[in-house]
Amino acid sequence: MPFDRSIKIAPSILAADFANFGAEVQAVEAQGADWIHIDVMDGHFVPNLTFGPPMVKALRRHVTTVMDVNLMISPVDTYIDAYADAGADVLTAHVEAGPHIHRTLQAIRGAGMKAGVALNPGTPAEAVAQVLDLCDLVCVMTVNPGFGGQSFIDMSGKITQLRQMIGDREVHIEIDGGVDVKTAHGVVLAGADVLVAGSAVFRGGSVSDPAPYGENIRAIRAAAGA
Repeated sequence: MPFDRSIKIAPSILAADFANFGAEVQAVEAQGADWIHIDVMDGHFVPNLTFGPPMVKALRRHVTTVMDVNLMISPVDTYIDAYADAGADVLTAHVEAGPHIHRTLQAIRGAGMKAGVALNPGTPAEAVAQVLDLCDLVCVMTVNPGFGGQSFIDMSGKITQLRQMIGDREVHIEIDGGVDVKTAHGVVLAGADVLVAGSAVFRGGSVSDPAPYGENIRAIRAAAGA
């Protein structure tokens, strides 16, 4: 994963056809996805249940780009090795999920993955000020985590503040929640370079008709760079 700040579109498989995940990943990559984003939810830290390590491991053989896994779970540390074994390239933990985010980020990097830290909408940028040197990615949640398809919450001020805090560090700023053609430009203007999009990518398409996936990805990318 050589670092660059070009705009990357990371479709969230939370919006894909659950009965056809492997083919969905292949289809959306063929249509221009840069990363594949996987939201892991535990029904405890967030009010939903999604994918465990076996599912992520099964998806790994279909992903040829970057597998970007956001752990919306608590605790995190006991599962780091399992997601490393499952093949995650980037593993993100929420700063709110436990008291020792510094240790968690060390452990993620120690397991051979890129380390991400996520901030819920109510958490200020300052919460990660002391761990930026351990981060490869900061994920700004622009919805309250737990479900796909929610309305975008404007976090432009937080994104701008993080971009300033990061300085010349090789740290991505990722946006997760409500990203579409209407919101993409504002978050990129504020400093983001990785855009997670679920329904905005998968809307209107299917494995048998993947062309809308490409149209949606190109539209988001164009809006982001407008």
